[in-house]
Amino acid sequence: MKQLILFLAVFCPVDAFQLRPAPILRTSLHRLNSAEAQADINELKVEANIDDADSLVQTNGENGKSVPKRKIELTWCNADACHETLREKVVGDHNHMELTAPATGQVAYSFVDDTSSSSANREATPYSPAVLILVKPDDEDLVPMAVEVIEQLLEYGVQILVDSTFREKLRKYDYIDLESEMIRHFDPKPAPGFGSGKQLLSNSITANKSNGEEQQNSADLSDADLIVTLGGDGTIMYASHVFSGPVPPILPVAGGSMGFLTPFAREEMLEATLIALGLKNAAADENGDDNKDNSDSVNNLTISERANNNMHVEASSFSGYNDREPLAFGNNNKICISMRMRFDCRIFGSDGTLRARYAVLNEVVIDRGSSPYLASLECFCDDVHLTTVQADGIIFATPTGSTAYSMAAGGSVVHPAVPAIMVTPICPHVLSFRSMVFPDHVVLRCYVPSDARSTACVHFDGKHRTELSRGDSVQIEMSPHPVPTINRVDHSADWLSSLKSNFNFNTRVRQKKISTTSVSD
Repeated sequence: MKQLILFLAVFCPVDAFQLRPAPILRTSLHRLNSAEAQADINELKVEANIDDADSLVQTNGENGKSVPKRKIELTWCNADACHETLREKVVGDHNHMELTAPATGQVAYSFVDDTSSSSANREATPYSPAVLILVKPDDEDLVPMAVEVIEQLLEYGVQILVDSTFREKLRKYDYIDLESEMIRHFDPKPAPGFGSGKQLLSNSITANKSNGEEQQNSADLSDADLIVTLGGDGTIMYASHVFSGPVPPILPVAGGSMGFLTPFAREEMLEATLIALGLKNAAADENGDDNKDNSDSVNNLTISERANNNMHVEASSFSGYNDREPLAFGNNNKICISMRMRFDCRIFGSDGTLRARYAVLNEVVIDRGSSPYLASLECFCDDVHLTTVQADGIIFATPTGSTAYSMAAGGSVVHPAVPAIMVTPICPHVLSFRSMVFPDHVVLRCYVPSDARSTACVHFDGKHRTELSRGDSVQIEMSPHPVPTINRVDHSADWLSSLKSNFNFNTRVRQKKISTTSVSD
C-alpha cells in the first residue's frame, strides 16, 4: 500500500488523480490502526512538502495557487423528472453531504386566521364548519350517542353531513330537523378516475335519489371539514374508500370490536370534535402532577386500564420512558395527526388497457383464488425484475396494513409514519422468500405469465375481488393522498398503546426480583 500511494502522489498528473483532503484520508487510514498507516501519512507530508497533512489541497503546477473543488448538487429523480432534494444538502468546500432533518416527523395542523378579508365581512358571513358523521351501520346502540352529539354540534353552528342510511335512522328522532339547512345529505360517490367498468370511465355521476326524491341540500366530497367515524377500523377503511382523492382529517371514535385505529372513547366524541374544529381550546393542565391521578386522562394514557386482557402492563405513563412530557390533545391549538400512506392501485389487461383503479389503505392481496395450483406471478420493482412468486399469494401492505394480514403472514410491524411498502409472501413454496420492505417512491408491478397453470385473484382492502387472466397485471404505487387520522396523544403513543392493548405486544409475566436470602444461600 505504501508503494501504491507514493506512485499515485508523485507520478499521476493532477487532472487524473485529485488528492482528497487530509482529514478524510487520515480518517480512512486511521481505521487500519497500524504503524504502516502512520508511515504513509508522514511520507505524504514529505512528498507534498508540507508540515501539516490537513493543508493538502489540489494545486496548480504553474503558479501553485489552490483551486477550489467543483461544486456538486443533489436532486431527487424518478422515471419522469428530477426535483430539488428536500432534506439532503451539500455543505462546505469539500462537498460534504448532510441530512437537514429526519425523513419523517410528527405532523400537526392548526387553523390560521384569514387576514385578507376585512373584519366586517367576517362578521357578516361567519364560516360554518361541516362535519361528516359516519356510524357503523349494523350497530344500533351507537345511534343514540351519535344523535346526542349531533344535537349539541348544531348548537355550536356546525353543519352535519349524513349519508342515506344514517339519515333514515335519524327520522325516528323528532327533535332532529332533517329539513334544516344545517343537516345536509351526503351521497357517497367515487372520485373521478377510480372504480371499475363504467364507473371508471365516468367523470360525473348523477346524484342518487333517496326514496324516489332527489336530495336538494346535498353535499359533495369537498364540503366536509372533518370526518368523525363512530365504529371500528372498518369504518375508517370505508371513509378511505369513499374519499379516493383528498381526505379531510378523520377523528376515529371507538365503537367496534377491536379498534386498533380508534384511540378516542365515545365519551370524548363531542369535546374532541369541537377541539378538532378549532371551536374549543384544549383544557390546560393547571394542576401539574395532580392530574396524573386520572388514569384515562388525555395527558396520561395508561395501557393497563385500556388493555383487553387480565395481565398487568407496567407502562402507565408515557413520560416515564423519556424526559419530555406527553402531548395534550389540542395543546397550543395544534392537533397531532398520522398521515397514513395509501396505495394507488391499477389493474391493466393483457392489451394494456386500464380495467380498474382503487385507493387502498391496508393491503393489496394477489392469491390463487379457488385454484388448487400455486399462484404464479412475475413481480417487478421499477421495471427491474424482483422475483417469481410461486406461493399461495403475495401481500403488498402499507404501514397501516402492516398490523393486519401482513402481520399474520409473518411480515414486519411498521410504524405508521414510516414511508414504506411491505411485500410479504403467503406460504411460499421455498425457504428463501422472506418479507421485504421497499421505499415509498418505487412502483411495483406483478403480472400473470402466459405459462401460469391458472388465473389469479386480486383483492383491495378485502374488497373488489377481481380475477386476473394470463397477461393481466397489477400496478402498485404510493398515492399522493394519505388518510390523516387525528391522534389522541401523538402518533407513537397511540400506535404503541394499540399494539399493547389489542395484540398484547411482547407481554409476559414479569420476572420477580431475586431475594437477598436466596442469593446468600
